[in-house]
Amino acid sequence: MFEHLAGLTLESLRVFEAAARLGGFTAAALELGTTQPAVSQQIKRLEGQIGARLFDRIYRGIELTEAGRTLFEQTHLALQAMDDGVAEASGRRQREVLQVATDFAFASFWLMPRLQRFHALYPQVDVSLVTGERGLAMLRPDIDVAVLFGDGRLPQGESRRLFDEEVFPVCSPRLVPDGPQGVEALQHLPLLHLRGEQTSRWFDWTGVFQGLGLTSPPPPGQLRFDNYTLLVQAAIAGQGVAIGWSHLVDDLVEQGLLCRPWTATLRSTRGYHLMLPPRKRRGALIERFVQWVQAELGSGEPLADEAASPLSGLGFGQ
Repeated sequence: MFEHLAGLTLESLRVFEAAARLGGFTAAALELGTTQPAVSQQIKRLEGQIGARLFDRIYRGIELTEAGRTLFEQTHLALQAMDDGVAEASGRRQREVLQVATDFAFASFWLMPRLQRFHALYPQVDVSLVTGERGLAMLRPDIDVAVLFGDGRLPQGESRRLFDEEVFPVCSPRLVPDGPQGVEALQHLPLLHLRGEQTSRWFDWTGVFQGLGLTSPPPPGQLRFDNYTLLVQAAIAGQGVAIGWSHLVDDLVEQGLLCRPWTATLRSTRGYHLMLPPRKRRGALIERFVQWVQAELGSGEPLADEAASPLSGLGFGQ
């Protein structure tokens, strides 16, 4: 029994799991209280025992090979199960950690302001946020659930639509002291742009102008950002007009920090989705988080499973 574990030590697997999870030997050494050379030696010894390369050494660090990804997924789950077992057997109060991946905008404007209500319901659960802008590439083996923008397609696992992409121009009330204006005014106001927006899957100003029936191209704008959170802060400061995503900026509009001088709203078939990678553990914990998100959205109906739904192309509506 367990013949493939012959000669392997728990310590070497712990070192490998930490290096893979943290993405570096130095980070693993800091977590484990050892040195980077010691971690490197353990990994080299483990690779020799298994007979497979687990990491590719790249310019800025390390990257899991296919064999490494397979071993990491199983080792991470096994070590977590062992840790849970020891905690239960010793009678220690067990805290659960939910790994949630999402982008900076959703984390800043939707999730973070509401997390205290989740913690009030489930005080024994710690939420660990993993933020980035890499889309499906953020679905690492240790991620429990993700909230990502796109068309909802997921190679494996389950995808549930949260809300559609619904956008409208927003700005500081100071920028439009005379109140609501015609959409033609957008051609003469400073626009705030996301860097690389032409290749983004989100709406950009070109798409907004087309959807609003404005024939002139949008002004290039003097301010560009690679982070939507910073872009919204610039809009609040009165430095220009931003594309506001419903559910992300709704609270800011309600608080009066932003306003909607233009009533037009544009929609597409894309949106934010809950991504549930295939997992064999902690299904109840993940489902509690899903149900909480659903309740926060004010929906009493189960979120639609769209993993296999055919999706149409971009469509505008007002």
